[in-house]
Amino acid sequence: MTDSFSSSRPSPEGRSPLLLDRRALVQLGLAAQAAVLLGGTAAAQDGSKAPAGADDLKFGPAEPFSYDGLKALAKAKAGKPYQEPPRPNPEIVKRIDYDAHGKLKFDPEHALYARSAGAYPITFMHVGQFFPKTVRMHAVADGKAREVLYDPAYFQMPADHVAKGLPAQPSAFAGFWVREAKDEVTDKGDWKTREPFATFLGASYFRAIGDAGQVGMSARGVALFPEPGAAEEFPDFTEFWFEPAKADGEPVTVYALLDGPSLSGAFRFLIQRTEGTLMRIEAQVTMRRDLPRVGLAALTSMYWFSETAKPGLIDWRPEVHDSDGLAMWTGAGERIWRPLNNPPRIMTSSFSDENPRGFGLLQRDRVFDHYQDGVKYQDRPSTWIEPEGEWGKGVVQLVELPTDDEIHDNSVAYWIPAEPARAGVTLSLAYKLHWRDGEPYPTDLGRVAATRLGRGGQPGLPRPQGVRKFMIEFLGGPLADIPYGQTVEPVLSASRGTFSYVYAEAVPSDVKGHWRAQFDLTVQGPEPVELRCYLKVGDRVLTETWLYQYHPS
Repeated sequence: MTDSFSSSRPSPEGRSPLLLDRRALVQLGLAAQAAVLLGGTAAAQDGSKAPAGADDLKFGPAEPFSYDGLKALAKAKAGKPYQEPPRPNPEIVKRIDYDAHGKLKFDPEHALYARSAGAYPITFMHVGQFFPKTVRMHAVADGKAREVLYDPAYFQMPADHVAKGLPAQPSAFAGFWVREAKDEVTDKGDWKTREPFATFLGASYFRAIGDAGQVGMSARGVALFPEPGAAEEFPDFTEFWFEPAKADGEPVTVYALLDGPSLSGAFRFLIQRTEGTLMRIEAQVTMRRDLPRVGLAALTSMYWFSETAKPGLIDWRPEVHDSDGLAMWTGAGERIWRPLNNPPRIMTSSFSDENPRGFGLLQRDRVFDHYQDGVKYQDRPSTWIEPEGEWGKGVVQLVELPTDDEIHDNSVAYWIPAEPARAGVTLSLAYKLHWRDGEPYPTDLGRVAATRLGRGGQPGLPRPQGVRKFMIEFLGGPLADIPYGQTVEPVLSASRGTFSYVYAEAVPSDVKGHWRAQFDLTVQGPEPVELRCYLKVGDRVLTETWLYQYHPS
């Protein structure tokens, strides 16, 4: 089995990269999704024919558009000083708080591609207190793009709503939703009454539903950490361009211009509903200045506590998390599971690799009784990054932040290419992003099902200080065929400390192939310990590799 390199250290960032407050993102970006909306009509502003299926929107003049042109534009912008996106009247926008934003409901009759058979209609979101920057929207057809011009008539809003005081220009769009296919009608109704399946809102964040129809964690264009001691930087998707699906079952194409103080970039998303959601993404970013690390294919999630570690009386629920681990499939073929932590301080863990086959933040625990919460944490999607082409050498990096509530995304994973991110350098990569219940290419090996910690030593005897007991549960794969009495060996390593009481045993349960590895770790001092374990019989590897970062009390 390949010995993947892992290193961990306290993160030097002076401010935790907590993304957007989850309450703002979830409540403002998603709570209004299921509303049934009403409204009027509009026409192309310049009097010319509007893009097909978009008769009820106002459009600007047609301009040439291509992805190659967008990439050239992004490169050119990176060579110029950064200019922040426009902000409609800040005094008015800051008064569009959670309650006021919830009353701004986009009329699906005005949706882009609302009249295109089989297309995924696009509806738009309004600026507000938490999303104050303008994002420009464009419809693309036959190599020409027309800007979708903002009109308050697109939104159902009370007559006395504060947003009515905004001027028609600049735009007051903040993001958009991708809706279910127009011709698809299910027991949940037609596309106008069903929740969108993908959302782009705030900085470079986007999210989608998995197999169970739930949203949870987010992805984003890039994750940036300019220099030690500085706050994390959040560049914005400042403009989007949309091309409808060419036929039933085909993806909608979304192009995006990324811009921020340190870089500019061009993205292409091919988005479609599958059992969950599939996105094929191409990204090209050019540096405005030198950066110590640029995280590409970035994923962001929330982990507060689980069966592994829960402070006493902190919450009534057994577990609270959108994801419970980082899964990796290395270029050498090793399958790795790293349970997430809620660490005592910001921690950064790095896993060196070459041409990785995939990685993702997963929600493996799918049992309602383990959460006891009506928000359905057990149904939150897992996300999996599948590289397309060879990514070369680099690092999968995991940043974990301490949190005392579920409203913060505190786990971030991304890829850092080995090439230095210097001013003028352009980084490119392509990948598939799967939003599913689990990994799209599951391992044939036994998987980690739980990680449990307790006091070390033996029951009935004095418990020694500095000793922690670990119990790792593995499930499935070749473990299901291990005969009774067969000796299974845990293979262990640690960055420091000593092991005792090491053994593996079958777990008495109704599930075949349920085993656990148990050991005590003796370690002194507060510095984290990097642990590693897998099960084998002779030379035969039975399970994926469990990695864990233990923080001694």
